[in-house]
Amino acid sequence: MKDRFKIALIGLLMGAAEVVPGVSGGTIAFISGIYERLLEAIKQLTPALFLVARKDGLAALWRQIDGWFLLLLFAGMGVAIVAFASGISYLLHYEPVALWSFFSGLVVASTWVMSRQLTGFGLKLLLLVIIGAVTGIVITSIVPIELPPTPLFLFVGGALAVCAWILPGISGSFILLILGLYGIVIEAIKTLDLVTLALVASGCALGLVSFAQVLTRLFKHARDGMLAILTGFMLGSLVKLWPWKETLAYQLGADGRQIPLIQEPVLPATYMSLTGADPQIELAMLAMIAGFVAVILLDWMAVAGVGRDDRHRR
Repeated sequence: MKDRFKIALIGLLMGAAEVVPGVSGGTIAFISGIYERLLEAIKQLTPALFLVARKDGLAALWRQIDGWFLLLLFAGMGVAIVAFASGISYLLHYEPVALWSFFSGLVVASTWVMSRQLTGFGLKLLLLVIIGAVTGIVITSIVPIELPPTPLFLFVGGALAVCAWILPGISGSFILLILGLYGIVIEAIKTLDLVTLALVASGCALGLVSFAQVLTRLFKHARDGMLAILTGFMLGSLVKLWPWKETLAYQLGADGRQIPLIQEPVLPATYMSLTGADPQIELAMLAMIAGFVAVILLDWMAVAGVGRDDRHRR
C-alpha cells in the first residue's frame, strides 16, 4: 500500500507538471525512479495481449502489463490534470515568476540526478549532451502555428504531444502550444468536452505505445547515450523555463485569456522595465530552491522503494 500510494503521488506530480508548457511529465518519472518501469509496462500494450488473456486469463494479462502500476500512475495524472488545469493557468497568468522559477530549480536538479547515472563520461557523451541541449533549445524556440481543431489534427497533436511527454526535458503541453492546440485542449479539460478529449486521448494512446517500443530498445542497447541526450534535452529546456520573459506574441484562449506563444528570456531589470512588474528576485530564488529540494525528495523516494526495480536493473 505504501508503494501504491507513492506511485499515485508521482502520477499527481506528473500530471501537474504536464499542464505547464515547458515542463515534462517524463522528467518527474525519471527522477522518481520509475521511468524504465513505465516504458516496459507501456511496451506490453499491444494486440498480443488478447492472446495472453485467452490463453492464461485476465490475471496473467494484468501482471504482464504491470496493471496496478499503470492504473495508479495514470489515475493520478488524470486527477491532477483535471484538478490543476485551472490552478496552473491562474499561476501562469498571475504568478509566472514563481512558477517558472520552481520548475527551473526542478529541472536543474533533475539534470544532476540524471547525469549521476552515467557509467562514464567522455567526449562522445559530451557531444550527445550538446546535441540534446541544442535540440531542446530549437524545439522550444519553434514559432507556433495555428492548426484548426479538426478531428485529424487533434488526433495527430495528441500523438506528438505524448511522445514529448514521455521524454524528460520536452513538454507535451508545449508541443500542443506550438501546434496551436494547447488552449483548445485546456478548455476541453475544464469543460469536460468528451469528444475533443477522446480524439486527443486516441492519438496519445497510439503515440505512447509506439514510441515506448523505440525508447525501450534504445535504453537496452545504448543506455548511456540515451541518458546523455536526455540530460541535454533538460538543459536545453531551461531556456523556456527562465522566469523572466518578454512575450512577443499571444494565442487567444477559448475564454478570451491571452496565452503567451512566443517569448524570449530577459534579465530581471529588463523584465521590470518592459512590464513595470516587480521581478520578485527573492521569491524566485526561494521557488528555485523549493524545486531543487522537491527533486532531491523524489530521488530519495526512488531509492527508498518506489523505483527499486529500475535502480536494481542499473
